[in-house]
Amino acid sequence: MSSSHWISGRVIALRRWTPTLFSVQFTAPGFSPFAAGQFVRVGLTVGDEVVGRPYSLVNAPDAAPLEIVVTEVAAGPLSPKLNQLNAGDEIFVMPRANGFFSLSEVPSAQMLWCLATGTGLGPFLSMLRTSQPWTQFERVVLVHGVRDVSEHIYRDEIAAITLAHPTAFTYVPLVSRPAVVSSDKGVLAGRMTVRFDDGTLESAAGARLDQSAHVMLCGNPQMVADMITRIEARGMKKHRRKESGHYTTEAYW
Repeated sequence: MSSSHWISGRVIALRRWTPTLFSVQFTAPGFSPFAAGQFVRVGLTVGDEVVGRPYSLVNAPDAAPLEIVVTEVAAGPLSPKLNQLNAGDEIFVMPRANGFFSLSEVPSAQMLWCLATGTGLGPFLSMLRTSQPWTQFERVVLVHGVRDVSEHIYRDEIAAITLAHPTAFTYVPLVSRPAVVSSDKGVLAGRMTVRFDDGTLESAAGARLDQSAHVMLCGNPQMVADMITRIEARGMKKHRRKESGHYTTEAYW
């Protein structure tokens, strides 16, 4: 795609969480306002073309700089190059964010469950750093499943959300590799589906995942599909614009 379709931006910094998991902070003059939870297409010049991929924005809509979180895919056309960026490097950004994975698209409910794996945490962080979830729902539970404790990123930001909303917010981290869990208190061992099935997930959250809640799921498509099977077994149905329901999804990679 020609660079004439893109805004030229500049990298502010890379936040390296692990060798292959990182966040890119950047500016993009002229970028349009966006809704928390939306994604933006980001690109770099490869030969004579700009190669771009969609990434959810992590920052709140009123906060700067813009920020995305990325997992490097070794054979990918873009993520390895993003991982080599330095402050001051040029980055291309489409002028508008897109997507319907936002709180304005879901009905109010007693509770909001945010179920994420990996970089699927990103859009939830954007949402939770706005005022909307705290007026739309009585309580919010954020569940983040990863393979290794080192992938539990943005812990300072999550701690700040907890401090700001101590009675309304609960964070439940999970790690699928039990051998590394023991040294990190409060982290559940096992996959999200397993901990849901045995009741541990709801116990850790201190809340029931049922039809009084709305569930937003973002991350590994297999996790999304497996959790949908489970919540539909509890009588919950997909939310649609023409028919109110109990869950909303966004699949990554």
